[in-house]
Amino acid sequence: MATNQTRQAVQAVWRIESAKIVAGVARLVRDVGLAEEMAQDALVAALEHWPAEGIPDNPGAWLMATAKHRALDHLRRQQMLARKHEEIGADLEAQEALVVPDFVDGLDDKRADVIGDDLLRLIFTACHPVLSTDARVALTLRLLGGLTTQEIARAYLVAEPTIAQRIVRAKRTLAEARVPFELPQGAALAARLASVLEVIYLIFNEGYTATAGDDWMRTELCDEALRLARILAGLAPDESEVLGLVALLELQASRAAARLDGEGRPVLLLEQDRSRWDRLLIRRGLAALERAEALGGALGPYALQAAIAACHARAPAAERTEWPRIVALYDALAQVAPSPVVELNRAVAVAMAFGPEQGLALVDALRDRPALQQYHWLPSVRGDLLERLGHRAEARAEFERAAGLARNAREREFLLGRAAALADPAR
Repeated sequence: MATNQTRQAVQAVWRIESAKIVAGVARLVRDVGLAEEMAQDALVAALEHWPAEGIPDNPGAWLMATAKHRALDHLRRQQMLARKHEEIGADLEAQEALVVPDFVDGLDDKRADVIGDDLLRLIFTACHPVLSTDARVALTLRLLGGLTTQEIARAYLVAEPTIAQRIVRAKRTLAEARVPFELPQGAALAARLASVLEVIYLIFNEGYTATAGDDWMRTELCDEALRLARILAGLAPDESEVLGLVALLELQASRAAARLDGEGRPVLLLEQDRSRWDRLLIRRGLAALERAEALGGALGPYALQAAIAACHARAPAAERTEWPRIVALYDALAQVAPSPVVELNRAVAVAMAFGPEQGLALVDALRDRPALQQYHWLPSVRGDLLERLGHRAEARAEFERAAGLARNAREREFLLGRAAALADPAR
């Protein structure tokens, strides 16, 4: 029976390593649903063995080896190894030692595989056109980001059972269609690119502001999304939206160190110590944005968001931010990628550029949108604007409502703190 300490350690390792384990096993069994099951088997094995044997020096490698052992057992049972004996006979001993050779990739014409990265193969497999766009994104967030169905539902502002059904059906569809586990080339790559970009973007967002849990940021997700985006930019260097996404993630990541105080509590953008922003990441982001714009992608949704982030990055102080330009960029973004969240962000920019009254009017117009009914940032923004207008009691009520909707402990604590401050007549 796993102790609480061991269980927490297993869960922490799983959050970091699960995507790599699923991807590594999927390369062997060629079935992402089956690969996830085998990865889960390895997780159960860790919960059984680690309390008695201790946590391994390299827990991620232990989980990968255990999952691959399950995969090899499955392949033997299916007599797949016997059919491939000619290709892998010389490597059988290595397989028994769990040093698994990449024999499957050899059969798939290794020279055509530009990037030998299992995680990218997994993304492109999960984003196959045989699936709907919604199903592609949900499945890849589940497999790559290790996100729960609750976290994915929160990211998409839809019901949790809907997401669960999408994931189950997506895995079944991929298995029935016998979708190959490969990195596509040429036109096939372009057909899946939009979904892949969206997935990487959402993984980064979940890391940047975690939906639930005790930590406001999950830096391992941000790092993984940024790594995948950079690799993808190397794969498609002339795709402006790939460069736009890279620019956006670089610029957003540059603020990471300033987004938390010494106790891990959120620090809002306008209150951050900009000397703690990473200047190297800012230079990389601005350079990627410049390349995206040079390729004619200035009006792509990711490039537009990167341009908004660039306005903040270029401002030496919060009060010198070009808010009218940000409003104009949100106007353009609302045309190419309309959403209630974009409209809410635009309302914030309008409030900063032209006054809280105008911003509040725009926010109030969004209050009846079904997609925002459980979105805690709506009452949070409204509370901020009401506070700026001197309506303390109303603002307090909005912050309390926002805290009730928030599932992240740090966000909830932050919002309750703002509400409490408004209850104090001395402040």
